[in-house]
Amino acid sequence: MRQSAKILGGFLSRMSRGGHGIAQVLAAESLGYTVAMQNDEQKNLHAAFRAVSEACAVARQVQGQLHAVRQMTKDDRSPVTVADFAVQAMVSLSLREALGSPLIVGEEHAGELRLEEQQVLREAVVDAVRSSRRGVDAEQVMDAIDGCDHDGTAEGYWTLDPIDGTKGFLRGQQYAIALARIEGGRVTMGVMGCPNLPVAFEVPLDAADALGCIYTARLGGGAWEQTGTAIDGACRAVKAAPFVADRAVRACESVEAAHSKQDDSVRILQALGKSGLPARLDSQCKYAVVARGQADVYLRLPTSKSYVEKIWDHAAGMLIAQEAGATVSDISGAPLDFSRGRLLESNRGVICAAPGLHDRIIDVIEHLGIGAGV
Repeated sequence: MRQSAKILGGFLSRMSRGGHGIAQVLAAESLGYTVAMQNDEQKNLHAAFRAVSEACAVARQVQGQLHAVRQMTKDDRSPVTVADFAVQAMVSLSLREALGSPLIVGEEHAGELRLEEQQVLREAVVDAVRSSRRGVDAEQVMDAIDGCDHDGTAEGYWTLDPIDGTKGFLRGQQYAIALARIEGGRVTMGVMGCPNLPVAFEVPLDAADALGCIYTARLGGGAWEQTGTAIDGACRAVKAAPFVADRAVRACESVEAAHSKQDDSVRILQALGKSGLPARLDSQCKYAVVARGQADVYLRLPTSKSYVEKIWDHAAGMLIAQEAGATVSDISGAPLDFSRGRLLESNRGVICAAPGLHDRIIDVIEHLGIGAGV
């Protein structure tokens, strides 16, 4: 059940104008905090929230112009390429403005954009960024993209997936902008913008919502859902729904079969008893669907021995789900290990499950021998 909370976004907005600080807001008893965050935490969380909010606006603009971008670049996939580059540039620029020279592990590099034959694509990316940063030039945009080149070996850094769910983006369905803070090998903050994800459970997940939402989590501080992606939306606490044994298991999976071994998912769900057809949606939005109690489990089962998960594909979503009360592990039950740089090299697959269900799933996986030959 989702309980009401104070409007985080409004306080964030007022803070930027010299009003209430986020430390007092997040320390408020109604938000579940018992102590105020230290100054660096306040600054980091506000910077991350603002960066993702601004990036959501840029991504929405590009998605709203899919046909025009395709016509301009003569490439059906170019809109998501433009959005990937533009969002990474936006987040990098925003974090730089707020935090100086942050270390960021990003997914994109601007080498392609710097090629002369990519002038049209480069101009499309710069135009998208200029929708929020009017005075920026092409070199500043490309430098911002290339500024997300950290290798994940520092004690503290950010990791970003600019457009998680590329095919969902192109279909006009679900995708996420996922930004997380990692310190000492632990994910300590996560902000995830889901521009097309409806807050209302009765709205189909394959529909693009007019408002979308943003999720925020701090280690030990709970998870929060904001209606809309602007910085002044209303915020409420989210809680994963405890699993009820006599209820059908509600699962969610990737739309793309290549992202998870869906035959094994069917075997797991059948072994658990009653289950409906899994809800299929792209991106880390699946973590949010479990976190807010709309699904019981998100299964991402290994498809090959060689595939290794990337940290930016899971960091923000994992923390949001965990802070909402869900359990996240690999298929052996081991916690996801973010201490090894850009890759989750010590983990295989991902299970995100509601309270009371996770251990049962791990037992079923072991009993069925799932993943043993992969």
